[in-house]
Amino acid sequence: MAVSPNPFSEKTDAELLFLAQHGARYSAAVANAAVRELQRRGLIPAELPQPVTGPTGSIAEPSSSGWRRLGQVVRSMLWPRPGYVVTPLLLLTNLLVFLLMGLSGVDLWAPSSAALVAWGSNYSPLISTQPWRLFTSMFLHGGPAHLLLNLSALLLLGILAEAKVGRWLWVLAYVVSGIGGSVASWWWHLARGGNSVGASGAIFGLYGLLLALLLTRTYFRSRQERASIIGLLLYFALGSLVSGLEGPTTDNAAHFGGLLTGFIVGLLAALTTSRKGSTSFK
Repeated sequence: MAVSPNPFSEKTDAELLFLAQHGARYSAAVANAAVRELQRRGLIPAELPQPVTGPTGSIAEPSSSGWRRLGQVVRSMLWPRPGYVVTPLLLLTNLLVFLLMGLSGVDLWAPSSAALVAWGSNYSPLISTQPWRLFTSMFLHGGPAHLLLNLSALLLLGILAEAKVGRWLWVLAYVVSGIGGSVASWWWHLARGGNSVGASGAIFGLYGLLLALLLTRTYFRSRQERASIIGLLLYFALGSLVSGLEGPTTDNAAHFGGLLTGFIVGLLAALTTSRKGSTSFK
């Protein structure tokens, strides 16, 4: 029986992404092999920045080539390409809004509640007269850590699934789930008032979308592919939910609302696709 010269070529994108991020804790060779296979598939840049060491082995200042490689990595994350269009545009939109807040004089390290309300947060006393806040609030963030956490999750999900799902369904699920999460947050905090911001409702909606598509075997028909992606979804989604329940400032209503909305969008997409045969939302 012939043995595959590269066993990593048989692994799914989800498995490779997990091994690239966590494989080093078992073996550096495993992580490096996963990275090389992801590069071969065009999911990450062919060149990644490496730490530059001096004669003594200590880390030196990055050279011009190091900065150039870093620029290539950033470009690969933020520049659209076939199969990866919506995610970078959403990443850039969130980054742009955050930078504009800073340029307007908002303290980006700890934006005040008043500043967030002025920029369109989901402030429950105003929603009845300003419902557009249900949309704008999903592009606002309460600090760099909040922004980085949400965008890193969006980046991983986009690399993992946008090409498989299709850009139109991807953006539809993101926007509708973001609004669904905002509505759930507004309803939950209506009695005592609330001021919520962040893309986490939309991101949880993408979790819900993928879960529905996996369970209905829509776009993800391989058993191995479904099992590996479901494992990743449970790892990240449940981890976020559990940590959110422990955080007093986390808007869990937006998380659950977005997750449920995304799941419903996924079920409707699966139903539509099954009726139309192999037609997808590309």
